[in-house]
Amino acid sequence: MNLDSIRHSAIRGAARWAPMGLYSSVVYWGARTALPRPLRRPLWTAFARAVGADLGETERDLAEYPSLGEFFARRLRDGARPLAVGPGAILSPSDGVVAAVGPISDGILVEAKGHRYQVGALLADPSRAAAYDGGWYATIYLSPANYHRVHTPVSGRVVRYDYVPGAQLPVSPRFADAIDDLLAINERAVIWLDVPASQTPVAVVMVGAVAVGNIWLSHLPNPEGGLGDDTRQFRAAGEARRIEIPPVDLAVGDELGAFLLGSTVVMLMPPGTGLLTVTAGEVVRQGQRLGGVGA
Repeated sequence: MNLDSIRHSAIRGAARWAPMGLYSSVVYWGARTALPRPLRRPLWTAFARAVGADLGETERDLAEYPSLGEFFARRLRDGARPLAVGPGAILSPSDGVVAAVGPISDGILVEAKGHRYQVGALLADPSRAAAYDGGWYATIYLSPANYHRVHTPVSGRVVRYDYVPGAQLPVSPRFADAIDDLLAINERAVIWLDVPASQTPVAVVMVGAVAVGNIWLSHLPNPEGGLGDDTRQFRAAGEARRIEIPPVDLAVGDELGAFLLGSTVVMLMPPGTGLLTVTAGEVVRQGQRLGGVGA
């Protein structure tokens, strides 16, 4: 057994036996707990320095973010991210590192280290898998340094969400390399974006990680709280939910949701909606052009 095999076995064992539910609850509590105002600016400054976050982009003064979760889900100041718009442009939905990108064939996504994901399993809807054959996908991993809101890669109409309950395993590259089907077993929210170019919607999948309650969706009916409603109400029932909403028309680059902590976004583009020209390993920023129609 080589060193890589030993390392992967150790990671799989840690993920299997560690009390992830308890750990997630502790992280959730810490991320939601409001700190005294005098402590916020020095703590967020120290945290940003430790992880490499750019505080020059924040919308508000650091003292106005009461908790770590609010700081993670901070909006950007106006003009911080000019969108690379153009005819048929496909933009990055988030900051992060492109973990994998490529064509979709036979209902399969091929991730790093040869991991293969079933489109139907990721979407929790096998009936839709074949409709994405011939299209493209990209997986983007967000680190603590990144801006943690998710935006539309193309213009379209949001008409529903699918909430899929699951594990809260870490989604960092070392875990993704070691655990089969990680993105398809973690808790996630699938955002269906109807686009004029295709009868099949663009799917933006927000994959949760460690921390209960770390996905916010921006357009849920009757949102509660400053970040919009989150998925706790669905998690409590422990069942997959299809959430129909009044149609919301969004321009390219408009907000879809936010993550409390580290996470991953998987974008599925059906045939006819464009090609992705970004490469695996590339660092991207929300609003950056990833490809386009006829690219």
